[in-house]
Amino acid sequence: MFNKQTIKDLDVKGKRVLLRVDFNVPLNEKGKITSDKRIVAELPTIKLLMKKGAKIIICSHLGRPEGKVDSKFSLKPVAEKLSKLLKKSVLFTGKLVEPETKKIIKAMEEGDIFMLENLRFDPGEEANSPAFAKKLASVADIYCDDAFGVMHRSHASVVGVPALLPSCIGLLVEKEVDSFNKLTTTPKKPVLAILGGSKIKDKINMINNIFNFADKVIIGGAMAYTFLAAQGYDVGKSRVEQDKIAIAKMLLDIAEEKNVKVLLPVDHVVAQEFTFLADSIIIQTKGFASSDIGMDIGPRTIKQFKTEINKARTIFWNGPMGVFEFQKFSNGTRAVAEAVAKSKATTIVGGGDSVAAISQFGLESQITHISTGGGASLKYLEGNGLVGLNVITDKVEVE
Repeated sequence: MFNKQTIKDLDVKGKRVLLRVDFNVPLNEKGKITSDKRIVAELPTIKLLMKKGAKIIICSHLGRPEGKVDSKFSLKPVAEKLSKLLKKSVLFTGKLVEPETKKIIKAMEEGDIFMLENLRFDPGEEANSPAFAKKLASVADIYCDDAFGVMHRSHASVVGVPALLPSCIGLLVEKEVDSFNKLTTTPKKPVLAILGGSKIKDKINMINNIFNFADKVIIGGAMAYTFLAAQGYDVGKSRVEQDKIAIAKMLLDIAEEKNVKVLLPVDHVVAQEFTFLADSIIIQTKGFASSDIGMDIGPRTIKQFKTEINKARTIFWNGPMGVFEFQKFSNGTRAVAEAVAKSKATTIVGGGDSVAAISQFGLESQITHISTGGGASLKYLEGNGLVGLNVITDKVEVE
């Protein structure tokens, strides 16, 4: 049972609330925001805090300025965009916690919003400096974390500040955690996990834990070639993590022990070079030539995967089925995305590339839950929580 305090549990009227958000939005070369989805996703929490009479101090990171002030990573355009979306002035001085900042915060009234400058302009943020955490905590009475995408990182604003203040999670994090908890503890059966992307390395613990609640696991993308190599297949020049073949074999053995069916591609779209214009042919798994590079799943595999998707009642998808950024090799990913979107199952999509594919194919409205945190969602599915979530104040149980 989830027992962390949420923003709905607290009386924040007249209180200074330090709201940690993930406004790491994409910017073009002119510094203009190219997608405001992360800002829009945060509006419900901000509006609730305004309604409850909080004095809201927003903090976020943007990009990788390496602990130095860099104007191209300033949160100024984000503050301006947020002002437009809320139709309310968002105070912004381009500073972190300094005497000038403290003076402005002290003069804030209920419902006012102030945005601090990029947290990563101070090296103390990523170093989890106790001094920087203390500085951030000094301007607030309550800490609220609504930045699921960074809750797996041991940074000052994620783990340092909530150790110093009463803390809670926002509506966005609550939705994320609720979705993943249902997936892992009370899912509608059968559960299908669809895993793709290029590397096993970052997903070993997650895959191992998925075997505890999934009935079937589909593996596509470059990851599949390491698993096929573990089964003894020659996969030509396809991407294989040679140092992870033994681990892939171990994972397949664990799946068998737990009676989880693992489905790997049975045919492949292959090319002789890794380019978007490369000529391609379709081969069976046993038919790789020494120079073949697997670029996408083939039509027989697509048909098999779609059959399994249609049977499932809960689906988790992370990772593309091929090199979907090359249009010629995007068929497998598109077919899986469309099948997941059309399915009657509860669907959860996590991971940057999968989310990008869903967005690219215009299917966002047909997915039950699209996670805002790729790395965080994978870490959470390892089964040990998240460092930023584990430090949040527990909910007070009323007897």
